[in-house]
Amino acid sequence: MTLITFRKDATDGKARTGVLSTPRGDIRTPAFMPVGTAATVKAMLPESVAATGADILLGNTYHLMLRPTAERIDRLGGLHRFMNWDKPILTDSGGFQVMSLAALRKLTEKGVTFKSHIDGSRHEITPERSMEIQKLLGSDIVMCFDECPALPADKTRIAQSMRLSMRWAQRSRDAFGDRPGHALFGIQQGGLEQDLRAESAAALTEIGFDGYAVGGLAVGEGQEAMFGCLDFASDQLPQDKPRYLMGVGKPDDIVGAVARGIDMMDCVLPSRSGRTGQVFTRHGVLNIKNARHQDDPRPIDDACTCPACTKYSRAYLHHVFRSQEMISSMLLTWHNLHYFQQIMDGMRKAIAAGTFTRWQADFHANRAGGDIEQL
Repeated sequence: MTLITFRKDATDGKARTGVLSTPRGDIRTPAFMPVGTAATVKAMLPESVAATGADILLGNTYHLMLRPTAERIDRLGGLHRFMNWDKPILTDSGGFQVMSLAALRKLTEKGVTFKSHIDGSRHEITPERSMEIQKLLGSDIVMCFDECPALPADKTRIAQSMRLSMRWAQRSRDAFGDRPGHALFGIQQGGLEQDLRAESAAALTEIGFDGYAVGGLAVGEGQEAMFGCLDFASDQLPQDKPRYLMGVGKPDDIVGAVARGIDMMDCVLPSRSGRTGQVFTRHGVLNIKNARHQDDPRPIDDACTCPACTKYSRAYLHHVFRSQEMISSMLLTWHNLHYFQQIMDGMRKAIAAGTFTRWQADFHANRAGGDIEQL
């Protein structure tokens, strides 16, 4: 019997709030998972990530299996100890990175062989190997191994890919076995096609998973198409299990996904943007590199309680970014992650209070208003 449980506490329309409980701690949903690709959220200490309000991190199977290797992490006590993070960790299966990063990949019924983007060494991932790697890492939530075709693609190709992923889902389930305290999530595929998504959801439900992901979105199809798919895809998945939208996204993507019944999301955007000077705020997006900030003594957002906003001016943040100082990435990443977690906290409270529609209207209105006037 698994020790991981999901409890829905309230709904408002399709939006849900609740708790995904694990032996390493509770995950409040809707939840945003910062991405710790190579066993670190770039420019952040683990305790700083926790301070932003994150209940769970994502680790990347593809990157960790190549360097430092899952076997080494296992010998050193598992991923939690290795990276000094004692809360839950979800690991992806490696399928998306094989599609997007690996050179000379070869896809067969068995799995995928590819050359490392780091040193050209040859590797193979199968559903069984993906389960083995994620077990060595010791992650709390494991993703089944799937193939993620790039969109756009013709329906025949999408159908073939989805059915292969469903066969791999069964093999992942079989290889995962019985691991109390650890969860296995299935991944729905099918592109933007409602009938293929339904077929995928039915196959996954029959196999039986602890949670279900909507995969194969946020791969270039655009927000309107993604939302159109989520309008039906979420409803096709079991109501009593957590639903995870992989690789999403921008603040308005996240809010729209929650409105369509999604419980969990991850994205590199807040940390990657922090390193490039792009700052997300309740008033929209600003670029700290712009000259308009160089004499501005005001904070990025006077209502934000992160260290970048409470202790530093726009002028200082502009200066350290332009000077390529490391503190720039640290502070801007902290701010972005903090802002994303504030969005999640606001949605959880609004759903619980039955005021999510009004909360969404205020969220969009604030962002549409734009940044504060230049001094």
